[in-house]
Amino acid sequence: MSAHNPHQPAISLEKLPWPRTFAYNRRYRPFSVSTAPIVLHNEIMTTPPLLPDDPLLPVAQLAPATAAEGPGIRFALWLQGCPLRCPGCCNPEMLPFTGGQPMRLHALLKQLDAAVERDHVEGVTLLGGEPFAHAEAAAPLAVAVRQRGLTLMIFSGYQFEELQASPDPHTQLLLAHTDLLVDGPYEKELPESSRRWIGSANQRIHFLSDRYQPDDPQWRQPNTLEIRLQGSEVTVNGFPAAQAVGMWKRLPVHRSTPDRTP
Repeated sequence: MSAHNPHQPAISLEKLPWPRTFAYNRRYRPFSVSTAPIVLHNEIMTTPPLLPDDPLLPVAQLAPATAAEGPGIRFALWLQGCPLRCPGCCNPEMLPFTGGQPMRLHALLKQLDAAVERDHVEGVTLLGGEPFAHAEAAAPLAVAVRQRGLTLMIFSGYQFEELQASPDPHTQLLLAHTDLLVDGPYEKELPESSRRWIGSANQRIHFLSDRYQPDDPQWRQPNTLEIRLQGSEVTVNGFPAAQAVGMWKRLPVHRSTPDRTP
């Protein structure tokens, strides 16, 4: 748990522009409309949580500019640790709450600002692990993302209704600053074949602001896989072919000494 700064003012919750959630999945095509509003508990509305100045986030992996983790070019951040155990999880090495690289919020925001300037990043995507298992540290990041005029997309194994009902004020604050939520556990027996960026057919896309539209053709374009060489490691992210599921993780690179014999 991060310590709160008693001198930091509470951050007011941002009003969401849409009162409804558009839940897009294969079972109810093209769109099913949930009339459940994004309800924040009264006690949270009257007493917003105080946020830590510079929390530590457990970073499992970071892609400063990717087109494989949501609309446009995005700053993708995988958080280490998940209480769920979905069979066939794509990132099993990110399930333990130990590991990863703890990073201060200010350091992440510095990288984000550089990526916006350099790569024209339009938003941040949080994955894992389970982002809502780190809501206390992730909520200040979400506030900072929105303050920069960027969008926030989150992949969560929890269902939207579970998150709505959570009494945790940091979960509510994180949800209130989310533009796109992909919810539900990954089910390997239900691979998604038509919706871009979605792992399994049971998962829904919730459009929680007006920044993105469900009829955007981006959702029907093919998925991509990105491979990067970072020092002595190869990092892979995105959505590969079915036979390659599970390979987007850090892999060691073995370098051979070049033969300099004349």
